[in-house]
Amino acid sequence: MSVRNAILGLLCQRTRYGYEVLQAFQAVAGGRETWDLKPAQVYTTLARLKDSGLVIEEFPDGNEDPAKRRYTITPAGKAELQRWFETPVRTEHQRDEFFLKLMLALATGEADPRRLIYLQRANLFQELHRLTALRMELDPYTSLAHILLLDQAVMHVEADLRWLEMIEARLDEVRKQPIPEPELRPRGRPSKQEKLTTSLKEEQ
Repeated sequence: MSVRNAILGLLCQRTRYGYEVLQAFQAVAGGRETWDLKPAQVYTTLARLKDSGLVIEEFPDGNEDPAKRRYTITPAGKAELQRWFETPVRTEHQRDEFFLKLMLALATGEADPRRLIYLQRANLFQELHRLTALRMELDPYTSLAHILLLDQAVMHVEADLRWLEMIEARLDEVRKQPIPEPELRPRGRPSKQEKLTTSLKEEQ
């Protein structure tokens, strides 16, 4: 969804060729290192936007060569862009692969949870070093937007490192607690006795 609407935003600036959309997206997003958008995804998205009536396709030289297509946003496309601007971005803070890995290590005994924490911490420190070095290379007078994006990434990594410290400090407490299990429900239709029991509970 973000790529789709970002392309609408770029076309709202001005009419662009497909390859210009890709270049403009990478410039706004902070480069290929930040968001490696593929040309095929750009052209597929443009085709879908056209089919939805959000952009129109033009051949300015009368040459219908696909590489010569130029795209312009429509009023419906601008309305869709405005809806995107007015809609808060949803983040999934509670959907974490490392947490899932840690829980399964505790449940199965197939991996040492403390080693998982060690490996994850080492990876995060490497990422923190990479982001910090990249940030130091940027000029705040010409690349402030990219610096702010990297600052966000650095803060996320630092928060993850603090979270790992918290987990490590309380891991023994977690071990003592039961591993979450699903509530088992009988399959098939409920028996007459189960229906009667449910009915009596509802009456009470």
